[in-house]
Order: sequence, then structure tokens, then C-alpha cells
Amino acid sequence: MNDTPGWASPGSSPSDGRGSDADRPAEPSGAPGTPSKWSANQPPAGQWSPPTAPGPSGPVPPRAPAPDWGGGQHQGAWGRPPAAKPGVIPLRPLGVGEILDGAVSTLRAHWRTVLGITLTVSVITQIGDILVQRYLVPAPPQLSADPTPEEALAQSVESLKASLVSLGPTMILTLIGTFITTAVLTIVISRAVLGRPVTLSDAWREARPRLPQLLGLTLLLPLLSAAVMAVGLLPGLLLGGSAPGVLLTVLGGLAALVGIVWLLVRFSLSYSALMLERQGVIASLRRSAKLVQGAWWRIFGVLTLTMLLMFLISMIIAIPFTVIAFAVDGEGLGGLLTGSAPEFGWPFLIITGIGAVIAASITYPISSGVSVLLYIDQRIRREALDLDLARAAGVPGYGPADGTTSGG
Repeated sequence: MNDTPGWASPGSSPSDGRGSDADRPAEPSGAPGTPSKWSANQPPAGQWSPPTAPGPSGPVPPRAPAPDWGGGQHQGAWGRPPAAKPGVIPLRPLGVGEILDGAVSTLRAHWRTVLGITLTVSVITQIGDILVQRYLVPAPPQLSADPTPEEALAQSVESLKASLVSLGPTMILTLIGTFITTAVLTIVISRAVLGRPVTLSDAWREARPRLPQLLGLTLLLPLLSAAVMAVGLLPGLLLGGSAPGVLLTVLGGLAALVGIVWLLVRFSLSYSALMLERQGVIASLRRSAKLVQGAWWRIFGVLTLTMLLMFLISMIIAIPFTVIAFAVDGEGLGGLLTGSAPEFGWPFLIITGIGAVIAASITYPISSGVSVLLYIDQRIRREALDLDLARAAGVPGYGPADGTTSGG
């Protein structure tokens, strides 16, 4: 990585008006019936192209074959060479499939480094989650056969309390795991874009100076979401349990949820901006908002699709382990069959924990890869970052890498 903001100066953009109608030659004008000034000997349609440089009049010599800079890329408009591909993505604006493929390709190309960090973090967080489930979560309330309304309400409150007690430590462990994997995987993916090797020690050494700022950003976004939700629910809660209060609470909660989704998408590129441009917490939020502006729906669609894919992958992996855990842990299975609240023992927690570790080891790098590649894609579209990336990767025809670009 470099000491300047990212691979290119933020805010740079290609010149305006390129390719506009003003650059086209005007056709000759004349009254109807006036003979045309164009020559009667015109080349056949579709068999010529404009020359790339001014030259003497006469037939244009055939172009030499374009160099193959990236296997499989299509020819650009007017016969331009295909986009360079020094790493896991072609250096041009990306489609949704190319973003997902780039994330998976990073996992394949650097699997030792990626699995080294994701397995380590997943195992540690899962052990912590198992200990929380075993020792901190209170036993579920025993359900009576025919509860009165008061008993049903008390049981619901107890169940909610148990869920909240288990949710707090689990969210903290998840944030810690996300914080560490995001820091290291962002560096790995940025190197993979340039086609450069990277080890776990290299990625950790480069990510370590940014950890305090990344921790602040990781904590700030959930707190901001909680504040938005509290503001949305507060008016209805102040009215109490009356019908208007319940209705206002529901509507306020839905409005707050929409606001949270809007904010999270708007700030979804802040992690990459913080790590790759060495921005501060607030500056990275502003940078993300600037990059997302005008492309909110596209980024929302890509992130939503990624979340659905990660959910499906997690379910495909978790379901077999859950079935095995139920078969091994007789007490939990017996509780489900009798209709009482099951009490799961160590076998169930360990087996389901193994499935969760495997699922996280696959979904963590893909999710992080999509986030980083979305950031790179937006900078390619807005700031012509592909030229600087190609130059940094040493692609022929883009000039030597300058002194400000080093590393990933």
C-alpha cells in the first residue's frame, strides 16, 4: 500500500465531454436536391473503422492483433485492446458476476493466507460462543400445559430476557471476528487485484497500524444503527401500550429500519477507504458516502445478493451438522420430541460449532472480497483507478509504476 490516499488521488476523474456529439464531424448541409459533397466511392458498410492517429489520405492499413492482457476479456469499443487483468479482476468497470468471481478467485489464489486468518478467528469466536451458550445463557423457562394469560406473558418475558442475554455476547464476538478478518482480508484482496503474492504475516504487518481506527469504525456503525432505531421507537413507547402507541411503535420501527439500511449501504465502503486510503474514521465515512452517491441501488443490490448467497452457503453447511448433533445429543432430541424446551449438551454445541466454523471460513472471505471489490469498482468508474492499478502492477503500455504506489 502507499502513504497517499489509495492508489490514486481521491476526486480525480476522467475529462468531461469525452465521446460527446461535439467531437463528431458535421455532415455537409445543403438544400434538397443539391448534389452531395461526399465522394460516390464509399467503402462497404461495417468494414472500416476510424484511424487511431492522423495520417495521409488513402486506405487505412490493417491493425495488428491486440495484445492479450487478460484471458477471456471481450474487445472494447472501436477495437480497443481487452482490459488488463494482472490479478483476480479485469481492470475496468465490473459486473456483479465479476465481483463475486473476483472474491472467490481470491479465496482460491491465496487460500493458505485466507484460511489461516478465517479459521483462526472463527475457531476462537466459536469457542467463546459455546462457552457463552453453556454458562451464561439462563435455562429456558418451563412451559406449562395450559398457561393463563399472566403466565404466558411471564414466560414470553423470560424467553426474551434469555435471548437478549445470549445475543449481547454473541454480537460482541461477531464484531471482534469481523473487525480482525476485515483488517487482514482487505490487504490480501488489494494485493490479489494486482496479482501479487501475500503472506499472513505481510498482511498483518500492513494492517496493524490501522487497527485502532478500524475498531472505532466497527463500533461506531452499530451504535449509529442503535441510535436510529431508538429514535424511531421512542415516540410510540412514550404513549404506552395503547392502540395508537403500538401502531406508532410499529411504524417508527419500520421507518428506523429503512433509515438503518440506507445508512449502512451509504457507509458500506468506509472499511476499504479506511484501510486502503489510510483515512480516519469520519473521513472514511465521508469518502464512502461520496463513492456511493448515485450508485446506492446498485450497491444495495450487490450487497443483498451477497448476503443471500452467504445465507444459503451457511444453511447448506449447517443443516447436516445440526442433524448429526441432534442424533448424537439424545437429550436435545428428546426435548424436541416431547414438546418441552430442549437442553443441549456439549456434543450438540461442539458439532454445531464445527459446522459454524466451516461456514464462516468460506463466507467471511467472500463477503469481505465483495466489499473491497465494490470499492475498487466505484473508484474505477469515478476516478479511473484502473490506470493506476495497471501501472502499479507493471502492465505493459501503462508506463512505469510511480513512487507513490507500493504494495497492494
